[in-house]
Amino acid sequence: MGSSGINAEYMGKQWYQRRVHGKQWYQRRVHGEDAGDAPPAEEAAAPAPAPEEPEDMDIHKALPIVLKKALASEGLARGLREAVKAMERGTAEYVILANSCDDQNYVKLIEALANDVKAPLIKVPDSKQLGEWAGLCKIDSDGAPRKVVGCSCVVITNAGQDSKALQVLQEYVNSNS
Repeated sequence: MGSSGINAEYMGKQWYQRRVHGKQWYQRRVHGEDAGDAPPAEEAAAPAPAPEEPEDMDIHKALPIVLKKALASEGLARGLREAVKAMERGTAEYVILANSCDDQNYVKLIEALANDVKAPLIKVPDSKQLGEWAGLCKIDSDGAPRKVVGCSCVVITNAGQDSKALQVLQEYVNSNS
């Protein structure tokens, strides 16, 4: 085995280390930079912080807050596939459906499953707004949502910690059932 075999083996090891540990770790290791000199790696897009809870709260102000808290506690099923899975497992607490959904079979399926598992169904006017509340968007540096993806159905499986917004949502459901 010549020197090219050793070099190829060494290069394979470098490739593996770069693949496992990431590009920035590899560059720090190869170029000898201190860990404190390199800027931190960009994290995945975090959900937008939940809006402050106003004193005079109605369902239209409470629902985005509850959805953001549920997203933070990983208790949100977004889209038809995840929503149906959550309802079939029986973990659905609330079902939110957009009125702007065009497919009547979709609406009938969600309404029937929500009725079957006895989860309250809440309707919102716009799927883009529901997608924004459910975290299906990018947040720019100013805090404004960009590239909002519409979402016709969201299921809350874990609403997170108890809050005034959650109490308003529960009162709305109790008064409309």
